[in-house]
Amino acid sequence: MTETGASETPKEISKELPKDASASVVARHAATLKVLPFSDTRDFDEASRGFLGTLEHARVATAQGRVVWSLEPYGFLADADAPATVDPSLWRQSRLNMNHGLFEVVPGVYQIRGLDIANMTLIEGDRGVIVVDTLTSIEGARAAMELYFQHRGRKPVAAVIFTHTHTDHWGGARGVLDDETLANGSVQIIAPNLFMEHAVSENIIAGPAMLRRAQYQFGPLLAKGPRGQVDCGLGKSMAAGSVALLRPTDLIMATGDTRVIDGLEFEFQMAPNSEAPAEMHFFIPRYKLLNLAENCTHNFHNLLPFRGADVRDALAWSKYLGEALQMWGGKADAMCGQHHWPVWGDERIDSMIRQQRDLYKFAHDQTIRLMNHGLTASEIAETIQLPASLEGAWHGRGYYGHIRHNVKAIYQKYLGWYDANPVNLDPLPPVESGKKYVEYMGGADAILDRAAKDFAKGEFRFVAQALSHLVFAQPDHPRARAMLADTLEQLGYSAESATWRNAYLFGAQELRLGMPKVPPRPPMPRETLAALRTEQLWDVLGVRLNGPKAEGKRIVLNWNFTDTSESFVLNLENSALTYVAGAQAATADAGFTLARGTLDEVIAKLTSFPEAVAAGKIKFTGNPMRLNELMALMDEFPRMFEIVEPKRAAVS
Repeated sequence: MTETGASETPKEISKELPKDASASVVARHAATLKVLPFSDTRDFDEASRGFLGTLEHARVATAQGRVVWSLEPYGFLADADAPATVDPSLWRQSRLNMNHGLFEVVPGVYQIRGLDIANMTLIEGDRGVIVVDTLTSIEGARAAMELYFQHRGRKPVAAVIFTHTHTDHWGGARGVLDDETLANGSVQIIAPNLFMEHAVSENIIAGPAMLRRAQYQFGPLLAKGPRGQVDCGLGKSMAAGSVALLRPTDLIMATGDTRVIDGLEFEFQMAPNSEAPAEMHFFIPRYKLLNLAENCTHNFHNLLPFRGADVRDALAWSKYLGEALQMWGGKADAMCGQHHWPVWGDERIDSMIRQQRDLYKFAHDQTIRLMNHGLTASEIAETIQLPASLEGAWHGRGYYGHIRHNVKAIYQKYLGWYDANPVNLDPLPPVESGKKYVEYMGGADAILDRAAKDFAKGEFRFVAQALSHLVFAQPDHPRARAMLADTLEQLGYSAESATWRNAYLFGAQELRLGMPKVPPRPPMPRETLAALRTEQLWDVLGVRLNGPKAEGKRIVLNWNFTDTSESFVLNLENSALTYVAGAQAATADAGFTLARGTLDEVIAKLTSFPEAVAAGKIKFTGNPMRLNELMALMDEFPRMFEIVEPKRAAVS
């Protein structure tokens, strides 16, 4: 084998190490180098502009020495030329995302970049500093603040702003505000309307499934390197430290709202249901600074991330960017977002916003146009082509989102999963259909022989489909697993999108090595539980109820919370758990009186229900064992489950 040419036919070896790139992948990368404007290096200049200092390797650790973030494993990205196993465009983005440290945007405005997947923006007011977004981890936020103080002098935090609801923008807030500051309430925490509702709900109900799927999106369990994880598009990866949610003290309610914060006027624009369900932008006239949060970054964003979420509204997203142009076009000297690097100059700023506006509008409108011609989601993805003006804009490339899966998200938003072909109305599930495909195609050996020939021709997409049927039919077939792993690997090597690459390579890794062994999922943090409304807690409990086990059971429980003055009836009937707020059932099996905070402690496993009863924290009437009976019907969700092969454990 040569540096660029792996054997074109995958070998029948299990648990192999990553392979070389095939000749067809090498040819694809060569074509990319010819069609994209690699001579345009302005992004590299802007990504390093204003650098003031950093931490060695951007390393952040806990007090006990556990590393929660470091860019040292990405040292291989020092090479300017992409290796054969990474798309050259993705390699370029991955190198840009290596810039880390404290940067001056304009005098008085600074950013911490590269200490997390997201940025922290620091805006100096009359007496202190306003912190915009607090990174994912408490440890990372604390390190970021110390780096800022080292170069700009120690000053009080005048306010904290959360631009939107995703964890990488609020998880580190306790690293910015200490206990004394929180206790006296002297610092405002400002966020968009409905921040709390969405921050705690978006990943709670379907959280276990989302966390497992996120391993494919971000690739945290892949080795870092030219044959493994190189980036996530928005940044390197998610930090691994401690997370806590702080409740905002002030909500921005409408576009045009203003606030004077530490002597600075902020003009706000609401952007709900864009990149996040609650998101906002702002402009600071004194600094002529525009911040569009995560809605105008240096890549085409996700309309539906691989981890799962509500489909984002591409049309609304485009309109918000258009509205931002109307409000602030020509006024800003600098524009910074909460990922990637800033841009400067009103012409450059306005041009980027226009192109981003039109990117989401084009994707939306052309998807709907083709949909109304009768094309299905997969047919639209195969047909749609960005115009040259957007195709050649580096900030419009699909490093995180991608036109091919974003159009499918738009289709889903309007028409759902069903493509109207009745063949696809009720297909067999993967194992059963896999067995029939293998039978129809003449058996495993026939499939593998044909797949090897198509692999050699670089027809990886169909080879992956065919071999996936075989793996679901015969999950322990070593040659099928090995060949499918090799095929997914080549698809990963050829992908420009970091998330596509991560998904393909992690699928290949699991086929070769099996699912990684990971520690059990920790209990939900008390701080997060405290942020949930009680109704949301009951909703979470409802999705844990095992319906078949609950068949024929009826349990009615009254709840009274002394600290929130809430009352509820919790009702199990017809294998469904429902509740009524502000009521009590006269014929309840049991009733419980306690502080809501005590319930949070029980769920967080800081205490148990019997211990809380013994300590006098819970009073009950009726038969308290009925609660035990209810809880015995609850599923514990696994942290890991099979994705590229059949489920090994039956689920009922």
